[in-house]
Amino acid sequence: MPTEGVHIVPVRGLGEIEPGTDLAGAIGAALDRQGTPLRDGDILVVTQKVVSKAEGCLVRLADVEPSPLAAEWAALWNKDARLVELVLRQSRRIVRMERGVIICETRHGLVCANAGVDQSNVGDESVTLLPEDPDASAERLRAALSQASGARIGIVISDTFGRAWREGQVNVAIGVAGVEALRHFEGQLDPTGYELRVTMLATADELASAAELVMGKVDGVPVALVRGLGRALGAGAATELVRPAATDMFR
Repeated sequence: MPTEGVHIVPVRGLGEIEPGTDLAGAIGAALDRQGTPLRDGDILVVTQKVVSKAEGCLVRLADVEPSPLAAEWAALWNKDARLVELVLRQSRRIVRMERGVIICETRHGLVCANAGVDQSNVGDESVTLLPEDPDASAERLRAALSQASGARIGIVISDTFGRAWREGQVNVAIGVAGVEALRHFEGQLDPTGYELRVTMLATADELASAAELVMGKVDGVPVALVRGLGRALGAGAATELVRPAATDMFR
């Protein structure tokens, strides 16, 4: 593999992840099999779906009793009332319910469609919920993989979000460990001498979006290896990416 620049490699052959799976062990084994064992400075981007599966964040729709509100909304927009009920339960705040779309604020502070409740790539009439604490999940993966490999690495847990004012979805970071979430440029000068005042780059989100390019949505690749961006390693948490209510002009 070339040593210059940033390289993003899909991690294949992970196999089916079920509740209780040693996810760190499965990722490490897949990396070794394809000849890309971890090195110092590597960053792994791992989809929320496999983290939620391994941690048992699954609910069978047959076990969900819809509330009157969920049933009414589902009937109005031809939705599954059980799924709507789960979305409502996972929400700290409903931002908007309109035209069959529910935009929520989750207990983590994330604003997204359907509170992160997801039916894709699950089967068995079940859905995944977001991990209880994605930053803690990322740290457990980082610690286990670092210990097993002896390498200093970072972890980003990604999920797919829509974006206000723009079409299409991108992957963003919902869990971070060992990676800077934000890179601050305030007070630095640009090449013309202009002092930057409010510039922050969302490094973890950029990593999540870039990694999705080699993952795909239907290719069965839930992990990507980012190599060549060791400068991004450091203290960080996805909670830093959640804008506080006091500075959120659209709340």
